[in-house]
Amino acid sequence: MAEQHFPKALLKPQHWPVWLLVGLMVCITRLPFAVQLRIGKGLGLLLHKAARSRRNIVEVNIRLCFPEKSAQEQRALVRQVFIDNGIGIMETMIAWFRKPDYLVNRTTFVGLEKVAAAQAEGRGIMLLGAHYSMLDLAGTLLSNKLTFNVSYRPQNNLVMNYLMEQNRGRLYKHCFTRKDIRGFIRTLKQGDILWYAQDQDFGRKNSVFVDFFGVPAATITATSRIAKAGNALVMPITYFRNDDNRGYTMTIHDPLPIPGEDDSTDARVANAFLEEQLRQHPSQYLWLHQRFKTRPDAKEKKGMLYRRA
Repeated sequence: MAEQHFPKALLKPQHWPVWLLVGLMVCITRLPFAVQLRIGKGLGLLLHKAARSRRNIVEVNIRLCFPEKSAQEQRALVRQVFIDNGIGIMETMIAWFRKPDYLVNRTTFVGLEKVAAAQAEGRGIMLLGAHYSMLDLAGTLLSNKLTFNVSYRPQNNLVMNYLMEQNRGRLYKHCFTRKDIRGFIRTLKQGDILWYAQDQDFGRKNSVFVDFFGVPAATITATSRIAKAGNALVMPITYFRNDDNRGYTMTIHDPLPIPGEDDSTDARVANAFLEEQLRQHPSQYLWLHQRFKTRPDAKEKKGMLYRRA
């Protein structure tokens, strides 16, 4: 992504509150790491109390995906989801406003040799990521070890979108918007690496309904089609904060059998892998989004599962 000239429109008064918040976050990222995590935890707990609509979304997701847990266990998990995503906000600011090698010495990288072996054979690699809470920080950390491309969705807030694009642009070879399918295929055919995620509900178009935690979820089919067109290996990548909150583990796993028999089979394979990871780290995921917004019955309105009584 080419470096952007600063848009003067972002200096208009309506953007000043966001700039003040950004300035505060920049200052916080200069504090000791343990202090930053405590601030992130506090932010998460504040959002747990104040963001009622988001809390409702998390509660519905946890109730649907972990029905085996008691009501008390579900409430505790919802609270921990907010804590981990609050820390995730702090980690995003670290990714944007600290040097890329900050926290590398706290990170264990597993499976990098698998990427090297695939590239030695001239294969492109799709790193199949997901919206784990430390997503942006994970990309920053991996940029110290690999050169790769990413896909992203532009943010609605103009200031945050500018900062995101500027900071991602300095780290990655190229940043593709999520609809740039030709760009994805081109970079994979060239033997490059593309970081890609398919774990959000983008509607009925170009999706199939397959189970995720036993619940039918609209799952995009682009993963297998891009991998097939780009002759790429699909290697899942996971990234989690260690239980002691002192560091991170990033793992590149063996390739999934994608593309396989058909789109539905491929979507089930990808969802099953993600489910397996989330059963081990259930709170370190963006449960704040409406994963089951689109339902198999086209007559059912979007988001009906999340409507509060």
